[in-house]
Amino acid sequence: MSGASRLKVGRDVPWVTSWSEEAQTGVGRCPSVDGELAIGQAEKAGVGRPLYSRNHLFRQRRSVRELLCPMCGEPTPDDDRWSQTASPTTAGALRARGFGYALPVEMDDDQPLLNCGAIAPLHRACAEAALARCPHLGGMGDRTLKRFPRAWVVIPLTVEARPLAQRGPGIPVVSFLQLVGVEDAA
Repeated sequence: MSGASRLKVGRDVPWVTSWSEEAQTGVGRCPSVDGELAIGQAEKAGVGRPLYSRNHLFRQRRSVRELLCPMCGEPTPDDDRWSQTASPTTAGALRARGFGYALPVEMDDDQPLLNCGAIAPLHRACAEAALARCPHLGGMGDRTLKRFPRAWVVIPLTVEARPLAQRGPGIPVVSFLQLVGVEDAA
């Protein structure tokens, strides 16, 4: 087992990042998804080495559900929520990709949305620091910070789980949560 890192979680390494000593723990009921079945992961942030670009399963789900900043882990207020990686889309485009089950049925297909993927909004100061420090984010073509809308939809992303000896279909379990902001209609 590796020891505690000198890197500080939430400052040097994003709060949502997995660490080498945080192994997956299997499937179980998880409070991050209201007790539904989800993939679990040990909680040892700051122990071992950071696995950049690998979100910790539980912290990622909490960050999306509670709108916690993925960088510092603190709540983001309505007036300070920013996305670095979100892309504009529409409800119709998400329905065409199979995510219609998570969208309100009354939402028009041309409703503008901001697809944040698995990355919750950050505080502006945290987003700017991440853009300055992270090589992946620094290499993005579009480095424009986008204000996160006041309304959103959470989409559970699932994988099929089954015991190793079992053949055939398994059961769907939550891995990550996807966050989609609902833009004001034009």
